[in-house]
Amino acid sequence: MSRTLGLIGSGMIGTALARLAVAAGMEVVLSNSRGPETLADLVKTVGGQSRAGTPEEAAEAGDLVVATIPLRAHDRLPVAALRGKTVLDTMNYYPQRDGRIAELDSGQLTSSGLVQRHLAGASVVKAFNNIAAHHLFALARPTGAADRSALPVAGDDEGAKREAAEVLDLLGYDTVDIGTLAESWRSEPGTPVYAYPYTGVDPAGLGAEEYFTRLWADPGRPAPAARIRELTATAVRGPAGVVLPPDAGV
Repeated sequence: MSRTLGLIGSGMIGTALARLAVAAGMEVVLSNSRGPETLADLVKTVGGQSRAGTPEEAAEAGDLVVATIPLRAHDRLPVAALRGKTVLDTMNYYPQRDGRIAELDSGQLTSSGLVQRHLAGASVVKAFNNIAAHHLFALARPTGAADRSALPVAGDDEGAKREAAEVLDLLGYDTVDIGTLAESWRSEPGTPVYAYPYTGVDPAGLGAEEYFTRLWADPGRPAPAARIRELTATAVRGPAGVVLPPDAGV
């Protein structure tokens, strides 16, 4: 079992994962693009066995590493430091934030396929990209809990997916394997499993601003594995890069 979680990116999702990891007894190395000194307050808040470092230090220290940065910055991920690692990719493609990426717009690649191409030598697993940060923290439950939720994962390396599932279990979630990175679009923005299963907010008929106002006010609801499996199976691939507010938090 992985005992140290490296976090490249310390925004809302990164902070939620750090808090869950510390609660589960893991060591955590937090990092961002601005330098370890800017994370002093966050380290105090997270507590436990957490510390700040550079992205390279987080990559090298982590038995498993989470990349949770804007997709436009994926090419800054430290290739050498991540070689041989399992990397959990939380990133989604938002064109108004990331700029247009032709290979994603054409469907030639998924966003995680793009990340995997950059991280030659690492094993990328798509995870944590379809749930709002406050729900990610609030809905975590112990193994076997009746109200436990599940999260979809996708990847090309079966061993890496098993490692990811072990860590997700430790953090409070069951997993549903939705296939390879080429199939990871099934959990991307605009699909049935994106955000909606963990809320009481139906996006149908709502504008983006109204939807996210309601989403952030919603306390969340459990979404068991059977529900996640059903929703990902019914997904139909649409245009990449659904336009959402840049501060959406999912």
